[in-house]
Amino acid sequence: MNEPRSRRFTMVAVILAASMVFGFGGAVAGAGAAYVVLRSNAASPAPLAAPASPSAGPAVTTNVQIETAITQAVDKVGPAVVTVVNHLQQQSSFFGTSVSPTASGSGVIIDPSGLIVTNNHVVEGAASLEVVLASGQTLKAALVGSDPFADIAVVRVDGPLPSAASWGNSDNLQPGESVIAIGSPLGDFKNTVTVGVVSATGRSIDTDSGFRMEDMIQTDAAINHGNSGGPLVNLAGQVVGINTLVVRGSGSSGDVAEGLGFAVSSNTAQAVTSQLIAKGFVTRPYLGIRWAAITPQVAQANGLPVDHGIYLSEVVSGGPAAEAGLRQGDILTALAGVPLDSDHPFINELLKHKPGDSIEVTFERDGQSRTTEVRLGERPQA
Repeated sequence: MNEPRSRRFTMVAVILAASMVFGFGGAVAGAGAAYVVLRSNAASPAPLAAPASPSAGPAVTTNVQIETAITQAVDKVGPAVVTVVNHLQQQSSFFGTSVSPTASGSGVIIDPSGLIVTNNHVVEGAASLEVVLASGQTLKAALVGSDPFADIAVVRVDGPLPSAASWGNSDNLQPGESVIAIGSPLGDFKNTVTVGVVSATGRSIDTDSGFRMEDMIQTDAAINHGNSGGPLVNLAGQVVGINTLVVRGSGSSGDVAEGLGFAVSSNTAQAVTSQLIAKGFVTRPYLGIRWAAITPQVAQANGLPVDHGIYLSEVVSGGPAAEAGLRQGDILTALAGVPLDSDHPFINELLKHKPGDSIEVTFERDGQSRTTEVRLGERPQA
C-alpha cells in the first residue's frame, strides 16, 4: 500500500458530494486531509438585528433581514460559481468499443485572472477539463495543481473573468450560523442555491485509506452529486468552505441520515491553494514504504503481536525508512512518541511533520520493541 493512496470512505453510505456525475452512470470519488490552517483577518458578519429603542427589549432579527442577507450574499458570490466538466480518459465498453466518459463538479473563481478552486476528486483522472461559467459560456481549463489529502485542486482558464469570490475566516464560524451552498447538483442544475446552518465545526471523518479528514465544517445545507468543489458561503458573501462530501447513513446500523454535508474549511483550503498556485503541489513528508493498517481484528486473524500499528509490506530501497534501518515485516507502533491507534491514524501523525524533520519511530521486530530515528523525505510528485 502506498502512502498517497486513493481514498475510499469506510462509511458504506458516505458519498463524495460532488462525486462528479458521469455520462455512463458511474461516479468517481476521491478525498484527502490537510492540516495546515491559515489564519485570515476576514471576520464573520455581525448578527443582523433590528434597531432597538431603550424600551423595546432585546433586538430581534426578522425573516426579511435574513432573506435579504442571503440574496445579497448569493448576488455577490453566485457569478463566481462555475461547473467543472471532467472529460475522463478513454475506457473500453462492454462491447469492446472505446467510450469517453465525462463527469462534473463545481468550482469557485478566486482570481479574475482565471484561477478556480475545486475538489481534487472532481478533476482526478482527467484527459481534459472545461469550465462552464454562470453565464453559460464554456472555457477550456488546465490543471494548475491538486492535493489528494486536502481534496483541493486549482484549475486555470484564460481570463479575465467577470467575477471572483473572497475568502472568509472559517475559524470564526459558530454552530447555528446561516450558510449557503452554491453548486451544480447532478451536473444539470447549474448554480443551485441551498441554505442551512453550520451544524458543527472541527469535525473528523475516517477513511479506509488510512487517514482521517480533519477540521471539516458540518452543515445541513443540501449537498448532492455535483456540488463538490462549490463554495459554502457566509452571510457576508465570503467563502468559508469548499463543499466536499455528504453522509447518507451508517452501514453498521442501516439508518438513513439527511442533512449531513461536509466542507473543507476555508482556512485549510486557502493554505493549500496558495501552495498549489505557487508550485503546483503541496509539500508532504515521505517515509518510502508500502503499508497496511493493523486493527485488533487483523491482529487476531494473523497472530500479530500488537493490536494497532502499521505493517510494512515494502520498504523502498534508498528511501528514508530504509536509510533508518527499517525493513519489510516491521510493524510501526508509534511516531514521535505518539502511539498509532484508532485515535491517531498513521497518515495524520505523519502529516504533522514536514520534510527534513527527524522523528523517532517505534517498531516491533522479532517480538521486540525497538526505536530508530528517521529523517523524513519529501513525497514524490506524480
